[in-house]
Amino acid sequence: MSAPSLNDLIELGAISEAQGLRGQVKIRPHSSEPVALLSSKSVWLSLIPRRDAGLSSPVEQASLTQYKVKSAKMHSGNVVIALEGVTDRDQALALKGARILVARDAFPKVETDSYYWIDLIGCNAINLQNETLGEVIDVTENGAHGVIAIGDASTKTIQYLVPFVKQVVQDVDLSNKTISLDWQ
Repeated sequence: MSAPSLNDLIELGAISEAQGLRGQVKIRPHSSEPVALLSSKSVWLSLIPRRDAGLSSPVEQASLTQYKVKSAKMHSGNVVIALEGVTDRDQALALKGARILVARDAFPKVETDSYYWIDLIGCNAINLQNETLGEVIDVTENGAHGVIAIGDASTKTIQYLVPFVKQVVQDVDLSNKTISLDWQ
C-alpha cells in the first residue's frame, strides 16, 4: 500500500522509548485522551524530526513507513504499542524519536458536541457581534480544559488565548469552518 499524502496524516505522538524486551514501543501522545492512537489498526512512522517536518515534503513522504498495530494500551500516561515486525528491544530502540502519524479518516467518530482538536485548526473565530477574531492556529490543554489560540495563520501570531468551555464556545460549525465565541 502506498503512503497517503502527508496532508492526510495527523501526528499523534512520538516514540520515546522501548518498552520491555519484546519490541513494544512507548509513545508520548500529544493528547491526554489518545483515543485515535489507541484504536488505530495501523500507523505511519516518520524519522524526520518534528522541527524539520514539512521542510522537504518529498523527502518526508519517502521516509514514511507503515506498521500494523498488534496491540495498544495506556500505561502511566503513555501509550504502549506492539508493532508488527518489531520483535525485540533493539528494533524498538531504533525507532526512538520517530513521529507517529495516523490517517485522519481512521479516527473513530466523535459524539455530538465533541471535536478532534485537529478539526478546529483553521476555523474562523467570530464573536457574538459577528466580528472576526482570527483563525484558530493551535489548540492546547492547560489541565482543566482546552485552550484555542486565535490569530493570524500566515504569521502564526497569536492574538487571543480562549478557553474552550461551554460558557465561551457558543457554536462550532465544522462544515463552514467557524466557531462562535462569547469573547471580545
